[in-house]
Amino acid sequence: MANLLLHAVEVEAEGSFIDIVLDTLLDGLKLIPFLFIAFLIIELIEHKLSKKSEKIIAKAGKAGPLIGGLLGGIPQCGFSLVATNLYITRIISLGTLISIYLSTSDEMIPVLLSSDTPITKVLSIVGIKILIGVVVGFVIDLIVRETHKKDKKTKEDFHVCEDEHCHCEKGIITSSIIHTLKTLGFILLVTFALNIIFGYVFSEEAVESFMEAHKLLAPMLASLIGLIPNCGASVMISSIYAEGVITFGTAMAGLLTNSGLALLVLFRQNKNMKENLKIIALIYFLGILFGYIFNLIGVAI
Repeated sequence: MANLLLHAVEVEAEGSFIDIVLDTLLDGLKLIPFLFIAFLIIELIEHKLSKKSEKIIAKAGKAGPLIGGLLGGIPQCGFSLVATNLYITRIISLGTLISIYLSTSDEMIPVLLSSDTPITKVLSIVGIKILIGVVVGFVIDLIVRETHKKDKKTKEDFHVCEDEHCHCEKGIITSSIIHTLKTLGFILLVTFALNIIFGYVFSEEAVESFMEAHKLLAPMLASLIGLIPNCGASVMISSIYAEGVITFGTAMAGLLTNSGLALLVLFRQNKNMKENLKIIALIYFLGILFGYIFNLIGVAI
C-alpha cells in the first residue's frame, strides 16, 4: 500500500513538472509575435526614419498615456512587452509606459469570468484600472516635462542595435529575429524558474492565510505579488478575490502592479538598472497607494 501511494505521488509530481515545462513553452510561443513586432518597429525607427520623423513621433507621444491605457485594458499581456521595448528606445514616454503597466489585464479577465464573476463587475474593474493608468500616466509625463525644463541635461537614448551587436547589416528582419530569440531565451529561463516556485513553493493557501490574518498588511503583500513577472501572480490575486478572501482594494493593489512578463523584458533590455529599480518602486508604491485608498473609503465591487 505504501509503495502504491509513493508511486502515485511520484506520478503526480512528474505530471506537474511536465505541465510546468509545457506551460513555460506555451507562454513563450505566445510572446514571439509581440516581441518580433516590437523589435521590428524599433529597427525601422532606428534605421529608416529621419530626425524629422522622430520629432513627429515625440510630439504625438503626448497622448500616449490615453492610448496606452486603453490598449493595456485589452485582455492580453503582449502589448506591455511591446511598450517596454518602445520605452527603452524612448519612442514612448515614461507616463505612457506606466499607464500601460497599470491598465494591463493579463490573466485577470478570464480568471474572474471563469469564477462566475458578473461581466459588469469585470468591466468595472478593467475600467478603473484603465482610468488610474491614464490619469497617473499624464501626471508622470507632466512632472517629467517640468523637470526637463529645469534640467537641460537629457539622458542618452538606448539604441538596440548599437548595444546588442545584432549584425544589422544583414537586414532589419534578420536583426529583429535575433533580438526576439535572445529575449525569448531569457524570458523562458526566468519564467520556468518562477513556474517552479509557484508550482512547488509559493502556495495560494499560504497567501490566503497571511492576508486573512494580517488584513492591514494585505495590500502591501498583494502589490508585491503583482510585481512577480509571471501569469501565476495575476491568477492568484484574481482567484482569492473572486473567492471573497481579500477586499477590492487589496485585489487592486496586486492587479495594478501586475504587467505580465514586461518587467523581465525591462531588465533584459534596459542597461540602466537604477532606472529599472525606480520604475518598479514607482509601480509598487502606486499599487499600495490605490489599494489603501480603496480600502479606506470602502469601495466594494
